[in-house]
Amino acid sequence: MINMPSVYLGLLHYPIYNKNGEIITSAVTNFDIHDIARSSRTYNIKRYFVIHPLASQRELVKEIMDHWQTGLGAEYNPDRKEALDILELAESLEMTVRCITEAERQAPVIVTTDARCFPNTVSYGQLRRTIETGTRPCLILFGTGWGIEKSVMQQFDYILEPVLGPGDYNHLSVRSAVAIILDRLLGEPWWLERDR
Repeated sequence: MINMPSVYLGLLHYPIYNKNGEIITSAVTNFDIHDIARSSRTYNIKRYFVIHPLASQRELVKEIMDHWQTGLGAEYNPDRKEALDILELAESLEMTVRCITEAERQAPVIVTTDARCFPNTVSYGQLRRTIETGTRPCLILFGTGWGIEKSVMQQFDYILEPVLGPGDYNHLSVRSAVAIILDRLLGEPWWLERDR
């Protein structure tokens, strides 16, 4: 197993575009909480941050977490409890970066994803090598809605190339994109030739 720097994941709910190109705060989705936590745990993500500025939405996430981490929920599905143990709430991206910086004693490389290409777009192979050989922690950030607001995107170190299928449809759910991207960056390199 490769000894890599810590990798963190964040799910950002503001500032996000809606389908009309307006900047909004998106709502928390129950499936994103569970499914992204499970993918994150599978690929050894150190912490999964749900980032939301509204206290009411963070409280909703706490209620969901409490159900699965204590009492009947934890007894019924201990695997889900284990996945949710890595989930953390933050009210802003700045708070998320500060938390990682304090834990790691250095600021993370911040990478995000988008269905569009930008000047600092990198391939999966490039980012995988950066993670494997780097010394700084890495925060992989995912947006909800129709993507993260452009001026915020420009602040990040890297933007991953889009996940594309063979057709022209390009509207994966964020939880599907997370699973695909984590496997490309952190999963077993099955495409490399093996010793025989």
